[in-house]
Amino acid sequence: MLNLLVLLGGLIVAFWFIGNLMGFVLMLVVAGLIGFAAESLIPGQPVRYGWMGAIGAGLLGSWIGPLLVGRVGPILFGVQLIPSILGALVLVAILSAIRHRR
Repeated sequence: MLNLLVLLGGLIVAFWFIGNLMGFVLMLVVAGLIGFAAESLIPGQPVRYGWMGAIGAGLLGSWIGPLLVGRVGPILFGVQLIPSILGALVLVAILSAIRHRR
């Protein structure tokens, strides 16, 4: 009986961990898509470091955007889409302006 309870507890923890890990991965995918969208909308040089830079721009944009705009619009895998895109646009525009001056 104890073995069955330990096995059941282990399965619950495993499914919880896998679910949280998948949520994190999907959040990174959405952040990367937001970063690529912002990068394609701002003219100039692309964000450095390819897809890693786009994910970083999307993650920072999803942090900056709700500070600027507030929490409005749909949420996809924990990411506010409209404020995140606007925040990523601001971030990519600032980075593009800094790189353009060099």
